[in-house]
Amino acid sequence: MQSSQDPIVQADAAVVGTGPAGIAAALSLACVGVEVALIGPAPAQPRSSPGDTRTAALLSSSVDLLKRLGVWEGVAAEAAPLEAIRIIDDSKSLLRAPEIEFAAKELGLDAFGCNIAHTALVAALYGKAATTLSAVLPASVEHITLAPDHAGLRCSGGDCVSARLVVGADGRRSVCRAAAGIEVSEWRYDQGAIATSFSHTLPHRNISTELHREAGSVTTVPLPDPLASSLIWVGSAAEIEQLMRADEEAFSTALGQRLGGILGGIGTIGARAFFPVAGLSAKSLAGKRTALVGEAAHILPPIGAQGLNLGLRDAAALADCVADAQLRGADPGGDATLSAYAKARELDVMSRTVGVDLLNRSLLTGFMPLQAARGLVLHGLNALPPLRRLVMRVGLTPPTALPSLMRGAG
Repeated sequence: MQSSQDPIVQADAAVVGTGPAGIAAALSLACVGVEVALIGPAPAQPRSSPGDTRTAALLSSSVDLLKRLGVWEGVAAEAAPLEAIRIIDDSKSLLRAPEIEFAAKELGLDAFGCNIAHTALVAALYGKAATTLSAVLPASVEHITLAPDHAGLRCSGGDCVSARLVVGADGRRSVCRAAAGIEVSEWRYDQGAIATSFSHTLPHRNISTELHREAGSVTTVPLPDPLASSLIWVGSAAEIEQLMRADEEAFSTALGQRLGGILGGIGTIGARAFFPVAGLSAKSLAGKRTALVGEAAHILPPIGAQGLNLGLRDAAALADCVADAQLRGADPGGDATLSAYAKARELDVMSRTVGVDLLNRSLLTGFMPLQAARGLVLHGLNALPPLRRLVMRVGLTPPTALPSLMRGAG
């Protein structure tokens, strides 16, 4: 790291963004011997942000990545295992599908993954970064210059960073993506979503439940307390706006009606956070000296726990590509390295983006043939265990090989 007298921080890679995908990308690159500067606001500590009730449902490969990065041990006690996923067709369709449960034990697994508080996860990642990386700058990036052989980043605190590779993990309005001239496709649904948590009188038994209804889904995900779950409620924009305005008693009543008693009576409701339901897809995950990860590259509706897991696979795949470049003595931010990264991620990102979009739109449509097709698929999954196991494997693993850091903890 440069001395405090020198305003220029030199690094092999500058990672911009301190969300979980960004910090994981920085730590993954450090794991393969890259000198990394991490730039972004310091996250709030869990105890100082009790109003943040968001959680992250991590698939087993993402948990394996956190183990390899030396982060999991510090947060494991705050995670709840996801042993089964239950899907309930709660629509008014004449062709309603049967309730179906995907159990991890059918694949010989203890759990599909874990659910963990977002603040605890980010705090653990950032704490590891502070003791591992060459430089951690709690600042925002104000300007990026992309030269033929390096990138220059000017930060809000006055620091400047020079790096051969820029990793953009700075979200929907990514400064890194804009500087590299990477175009995006964006779309909106006439939906909103509420993230919160709640207590209940029946144990969740480590089962995550998705109730599908016209205009959206309600998903409950286990928390470590067997009588508490996190909640993502997706509905029409008007419905969600009304629910955000409702007092706790009215919201609790509405939630109890929506869940139909599957978790018993509803107790305390946590802080509610609103976010629009939208999609974003970068035309490429790489540009001039720039690689995109996480929500700078893709944003999906909150269905099936795909978003963050996709971003963590970005992080680990980028580390693989940069490690390969180092073995060849190649430039980590050169065209060959970045082209390899974009190609490595293309199929996984495209398949998840298209799949989640189609599922969400199938809930919104009143088109009878599409409703019938969705019902027939769920009937088939319920009746045919081999098909159900195949679908579970597809949901757990990408269509391409997992990156090295996700192939089980050493």
